[in-house]
Amino acid sequence: MSFRKISTVTELDDALRSAGRPVMLDFYADWCVSCKEMERFTFTDTRVQAKLAGALLLKADVTANNAGDRELLKRFKLFGPPGTIFFDAKGEELTGVRVIGFQDADRFLQSLQAAGL
Repeated sequence: MSFRKISTVTELDDALRSAGRPVMLDFYADWCVSCKEMERFTFTDTRVQAKLAGALLLKADVTANNAGDRELLKRFKLFGPPGTIFFDAKGEELTGVRVIGFQDADRFLQSLQAAGL
């Protein structure tokens, strides 16, 4: 899976506006154990990869906790990673289907189904 990195709200808005397909935004930090577990166990699962094949995958690396990172987290009322936000093809957040914390591949597949992926 190939994630496009974003680091500001402006970059996110530009990506959402031009995506034309569903979008998954993953919040990550180097110090976040659950983030590393998502990368190692969940995002590597071939079933998860197949479900996300048609989506634009964005990653907000908030390791530095700089102003841009804090603004991105604040926009979604997140205290920190891990957090996964889903958007429709029009760039609108799909409410009620956020993933906060670690989910194994089986549970994450249920979240993807709820997000229409």
